[in-house]
Amino acid sequence: MKYLICSDIHGSYTACQKVIDQFNSLQCDFLVLLGDILYHGPRNSLPEGHNPQKVAELLNTYSDKIIACRGNCDAEVDQMVLNFPIMQDYAFFIDEGKRIFCTHGHLFTPEDAKLKYDFYFSGHTHVQGLTHIQGMERSTHNAIICNPGSTSLPKASSSAGFAVYEDNCIMLYDIDGIKLKTMSYRE
Repeated sequence: MKYLICSDIHGSYTACQKVIDQFNSLQCDFLVLLGDILYHGPRNSLPEGHNPQKVAELLNTYSDKIIACRGNCDAEVDQMVLNFPIMQDYAFFIDEGKRIFCTHGHLFTPEDAKLKYDFYFSGHTHVQGLTHIQGMERSTHNAIICNPGSTSLPKASSSAGFAVYEDNCIMLYDIDGIKLKTMSYRE
């Protein structure tokens, strides 16, 4: 399976449309949303193309392909307009024997996640990055930690972007689909 993983859309229809365009262009099977989908939050400026209603409509057309978890800006009222579940603090699934833990990042860190995993995805900081951790407590040996960054409000000179997971490999992209970095799981 091929997963496009993104975070922190914050109601930007412009960013959401770019993500969907990349999802289709890269022929992904599932879209993983790491929270902060519709609301921009009180600490952030309005993102370009802010239109939460259009974001909801666009994502709802892909509801059967979405795996999502709740961010710190997501609320029950957001769930009322989305046709896929967003209120869980994390999503956990297994792909080809690899355990994948997905969360927004405001409640769980890689160190305190209660499940063992091979891949850990979180957003929240709006800064894109990959880390390879060996022998981390409560994690499996050689876990890979990934923050796909924010699609709409990048911080700390980070690119707006997303990640793609396929065949035990993570690729970071900027929002226009330019591959920035790749990291593979090592046994």
